[in-house]
Amino acid sequence: MIKRKRPSDVNQLAHSVMQDVIAIAEPQPAKNPAAVALGRLGGLKGGKARAEKLSKKKLKQIASLAAKARWSR
Repeated sequence: MIKRKRPSDVNQLAHSVMQDVIAIAEPQPAKNPAAVALGRLGGLKGGKARAEKLSKKKLKQIASLAAKARWSR
């Protein structure tokens, strides 16, 4: 949900509430099951295939950069 300042006018508030209700009530377009399956298949292969292609040195470099990014916050 989008955070925004609530209007002080009652009519404007009612209008914004109804816009939210209409946005929620609209049906989402159906996904193509074949496309979903293909995307999932590629996603399952991707990381493992990339890791096999990389050299040990490069893999270690990427992992250390990722760890620094995680722990620097």
